Order: sequence, then C-alpha cells, then structure tokens
Amino acid sequence: MSDLTPTPERPGLHVSKPSPNTPATGSAVCRCGASATATGDSQVRALVEGWTANHGPAHNRTGR
Repeated sequence: MSDLTPTPERPGLHVSKPSPNTPATGSAVCRCGASATATGDSQVRALVEGWTANHGPAHNRTGR
C-alpha cells in the first residue's frame, strides 16, 4: 500500500487505528498551509472535528 500521509503536495486527512488496543494516530495537511498531528483516540477525534469544521470540506463550502 502506498504512503497515505498527507503532504503539502497531497493535502488531506489520514487516521489510523490498527487494532482496538492501540491508540489512534492522525495527521492533516490543508491546502491553506495548516497542518497538525494527533495521537490518542480523543486527540484524533478532535483533529478530525477541527479539520471538518475549519479546513478540507470547510474550504469547499466557503470557496477559500
């Protein structure tokens, strides 16, 4: 499988949780230049919520 980690050239959101017993990890890079990483289920949940509200899909709604 190819590397799914987002980069400035390939912005996006990537979340991984290989098993129920391991903490989730996440990374996000937006085309506006913002980037973030998170480790742990609650931190990754916050990363996804922030990405959805302020980047990625939010940029499509506002045209920015």
